[in-house]
Amino acid sequence: MKLGTENKRKTVLAVVLLVVAAVLLVRAFRGGEEDSTPNPAASASQLLSSGGTSQTQRGSTGKRKTSRVLLAQTLDPTLRFDLLKSSEEVTYNGTGRDIFRSQPAPPPIPTPATPDVKPGPPTPPPPPPIDLKFYGFASQRDGYKRIFLSKGEDIFIAKEGDIVDRRYKIVRIGPYSVDVEDVLTNNRQTLPLQAG
Repeated sequence: MKLGTENKRKTVLAVVLLVVAAVLLVRAFRGGEEDSTPNPAASASQLLSSGGTSQTQRGSTGKRKTSRVLLAQTLDPTLRFDLLKSSEEVTYNGTGRDIFRSQPAPPPIPTPATPDVKPGPPTPPPPPPIDLKFYGFASQRDGYKRIFLSKGEDIFIAKEGDIVDRRYKIVRIGPYSVDVEDVLTNNRQTLPLQAG
C-alpha cells in the first residue's frame, strides 16, 4: 500500500500547509479575543501619561492594582451620577475672543437719534382684494353688454348695475376691463380681461 510519500518534498509542503490552516482555523474561531481585551494596567498608565487621574493601591506583593477601571472599557450600563454631577459643575470661562474671526470686531456704528414722532391714529388695514376674474363679455341685440366673471368654480353673468355673489356691483364694462365695487367695504377695483 502506497501513501504518496514517495516524493518527500511534496509531503513536507502538505504538512506545512496543514499546520498553517489549523492555526488560521483556531484564530478564526477564537476571534482574536486576546487582542481585543484591554489591559487595565496599560490603560491606567496611558491615562496617567495623558494627564488624567487614576487611583492606585499597592498590594501586599508590591504590584500596582487599579481600583477604578475606565468606564469606556467596561460593559456596566449603570449611570455614574457622581461623575455626571462633577461634569455639570464645570463652567467654561472664555477669554471673549471669537475663534472664527482673525481680526478684532469693528467698532459699533452709532445710530442717529430719531426725532420724537408722536404716533397718529393707526391706519385701517387695506380692504381685501376682489377675488373675481373677468374673462370675457358678450353683446346682446338689446344693446347691453354682459360680462363673464369667475370666482373659483363659480361663473357669473352680469351687466352694468347688477350685483354679483351678493357683494360685488358691476359699475362699468369696458372692452378690456371691468370696474367692480365691493358694496360691503366701498372698495372699487378694476379687473383686467384674463386670457383663457
